Amino acid sequence: MDGAELIIQEINREAEQKIQYILSEAQKEAEQIKEEARKRAEARAEWIMRKAQTQAEIERQRIVANARLEVRKKRLAVQEELIQEVITALRERLAELPDEEYFPMLVDLAVQAVGELGSESVVVRSNERTLKLLSERADEFRKSLGERLGREIEVSLGEPVGTIGGLVVETPDGAVRVDNTFEARIERFEGELRAEIAKALFG
Repeated sequence: MDGAELIIQEINREAEQKIQYILSEAQKEAEQIKEEARKRAEARAEWIMRKAQTQAEIERQRIVANARLEVRKKRLAVQEELIQEVITALRERLAELPDEEYFPMLVDLAVQAVGELGSESVVVRSNERTLKLLSERADEFRKSLGERLGREIEVSLGEPVGTIGGLVVETPDGAVRVDNTFEARIERFEGELRAEIAKALFG
């Protein structure tokens, strides 16, 4: 083998080594690129999964919150319906009080009203049934007022008013009045009444 062939063989050997080195490095780089791509894909998949889980949790909380709100609204509606039934029953009960129970209540309402007015002479108005009862027991009514207030009170019966019961008490000129009808008192104390009914019904 002459010198030229040796040189050619050496060149081929070096070329083959370089080719193998380049292929090896290329393979390593390809593996590295693939590994990085896999990691990015895993990271992306994990991010998508976390985002999906977060959105699912938000949606779950929204559904639960809406459900609780709906339950609360329905419960309040039922409570309101029951409270209205109790108030209606109370109005009916007050409208049908027997005279012996009703008359002392009228005295109490009148004492409270006359006390507020501070007048020695008053006009009492109510429905026809109440005015009839007060007319029949006028002396007893005046005496009870006088004893409770510590002074004599001149009482006149006025024209009937639309009410289920109770009294409207006013000065003779009608300038000042205290509305102690059952409807007015229920309205004035409705907040307290509702609280008491709710406590009794629902604890």
